[in-house]
Amino acid sequence: ELQQKVEETELLKMELQMLETERVRLSLVEEKLMDVLQLLQQLRDLNISKRALGKILLSTLESCRDPQPGKAHLFEVLDMLYHELTACELLQSQPLEKAQSCQSLSNPLVISC
Repeated sequence: ELQQKVEETELLKMELQMLETERVRLSLVEEKLMDVLQLLQQLRDLNISKRALGKILLSTLESCRDPQPGKAHLFEVLDMLYHELTACELLQSQPLEKAQSCQSLSNPLVISC
């Protein structure tokens, strides 16, 4: 009976470790998603055309068509989208003061379509 309790304890420890690993992974995805949404908000405020935004999205999806082994595909897509958005000329030419004011919106995640 004691051996069974020890085995159950080890299984619970392994499950807890897997849950913690998943929590960290989800936290990283959440952070990257928030970054992407903030960039989209800034671009919307700068009146980016739907065509330009569509090109960025299609370019991202094309780059991530074949998932890299050992990398979470969702995170890879978000990361690539983040880099594509930050390379956008509108954001590059935006004055620093405007970039900071865009980040201080009351709800930067509200994006109207």
